[in-house]
Amino acid sequence: MSAAPQLDVFQVIADPSRRAMMHLLSNDSMTINALAENFEMSRPAVSKHLKIMHKAGFISITDVGRERYCTLKQDGFNELQEFIDYFDKFWTGKLNKLETLLNNKTLAK
Repeated sequence: MSAAPQLDVFQVIADPSRRAMMHLLSNDSMTINALAENFEMSRPAVSKHLKIMHKAGFISITDVGRERYCTLKQDGFNELQEFIDYFDKFWTGKLNKLETLLNNKTLAK
C-alpha cells in the first residue's frame, strides 16, 4: 500500500472548507467538535480536512484530556509567503525597469 501523495500548500488552501476552518482558528484554538459544529459535514469529514492541514503545517493538534485542540501554525503560511515574496520581487523589478524606460523616453523628448 502506498502513502497518499503530499498536497502542496496551494492544494491545501484551495478548498473553501479548509480556508473557513483557518479563519475560525485565527480567532482562537478550537476543539475538533467545536469546529465541526460550524460546517454541514460529518465529523469524520472535518477530521479529514484537519489531517490535511496538519500534515501541511497549517495547524497543530494537541490532546488535552479527552479533547483534541487545533491551533494555527505558521509553517504552511511561510511556504505561501515565500512564493508570494518571490513574485512580488519579480514584478517590482519588472515595473521598476518599465518606469526607468518610460522616464528615459520622457526625458529624451
